[in-house]
Amino acid sequence: MKICAIFPGQGSQQVGMGKDLYDNFSTARAVFEETSDALHIDLRKLCFDGPESDLILTQNAQPCLLVTSIAAFRVAAEETGFNPTYMAGHSLGEYSALTAANSLELSKTARLVRERGIAMQEAVPPQEGTMAAIIGLDDDVVGKLCVKATANAHSSRLKTNHAFTVEPIVEPANYNAPGQTVVAGSADAVEEALKLIKTDNEFAKGKAIPLQVSAPFHCKLMSPAREKMADLFSRLADADKPKTPKVPYLPNRTARPTREATLVFNFLVEQIDHPVLWKQTMTAVMETGCTTFIEFGPGKVLAGLLKRIAQNSGKQCQAFSVSDPASLKNLQIFLKS
Repeated sequence: MKICAIFPGQGSQQVGMGKDLYDNFSTARAVFEETSDALHIDLRKLCFDGPESDLILTQNAQPCLLVTSIAAFRVAAEETGFNPTYMAGHSLGEYSALTAANSLELSKTARLVRERGIAMQEAVPPQEGTMAAIIGLDDDVVGKLCVKATANAHSSRLKTNHAFTVEPIVEPANYNAPGQTVVAGSADAVEEALKLIKTDNEFAKGKAIPLQVSAPFHCKLMSPAREKMADLFSRLADADKPKTPKVPYLPNRTARPTREATLVFNFLVEQIDHPVLWKQTMTAVMETGCTTFIEFGPGKVLAGLLKRIAQNSGKQCQAFSVSDPASLKNLQIFLKS
C-alpha cells in the first residue's frame, strides 16, 4: 500500500494544538522540548495556551506548526510502524515534510522557519498586502482576473493619491483544488479582483472570500523574503545543509517527486514568491497509484482539499488526519485492516 504523508501550512494553527499528544506520548514531548530549546521560546505555551493573537503571528505560527506536525508524525510512526512512500507539505508544510524525511534536522529547521516567518512578515508593510480565496473559477480564468485587476489597480493609482509603497499587483498564490485558488498581492489590486467578480460577467461564476492574513504570501511581493532566505541558506555550514530524503518528496514549486538533496534549498527559496502547486502535487501522487494520504498536524484542511482533487480526477483515495490520540487510534485500526 502506497502512503503519502502530508503536512499543513500556515492558517491551520489553532490554540491547543499538540497538547493531547504531548500529554500522552514521550516522543511528542521530546519534539516540543528540542524545538523550544533551539528557539529559546516556550512553544508549548504558544501552542497549548496561545493567546491566539500571538500564535497567528507569522514568525510564531510557522515553528508552532512545524513542531506540532513533526510530533504527530513521529508518534504515528512509532506507534504504527508505517512507512510513507511519498511526502509533501503545503507551503510551510514543505519544511515539515523534509524534516519528517530526515533531510533537515528538527532543531535547525525550527530556526529556519522562524527566520522565514520574520522575513515574510517584513517583506510588505502592514496593511499593504493581502490574500483572497477565489471559488468556482478555472485556473485560466483566475489568471485573467489577476491580469485585469492588476491593470485596474495601476490605473487607479495614476489618478489618485495613495500611500502604497509596493507595486500594484495580484497573482495566483495557491492552486489548492479544482475551483479553489488563492490570490495574493497589494491590497488595492486584490480589492480590484473582488470588485471584478461582482461586476464583470467574465468572472460572474466566481466567489471571493477575503482572507485574514498578515502578508501576501507566494507572490512577487515576497521577493525581499526570498532574497533573505537565499542569503541565509548560502551562509549555512555544509553540516547544516539538506541530506538525501529517505523517501521522495514533492516540492511546492514543481509538483514532481525528487530525492535530490542539492535542490532542496533552491526549491524552498523559489516557493516563497511563487504559487503553491498543491492541486498538481496531489494529482501527481495519485497518478502513481497512491490511494492513502495521512495529514499530520492540526485541522483537516489538506484532507478536505484532497477529496475535492480526487473527485475531480475520478480517483479513489482515503485521507486521515492525525493530531491527537483519538485520530491516531483511527489510523492504527485502518493500517491493521
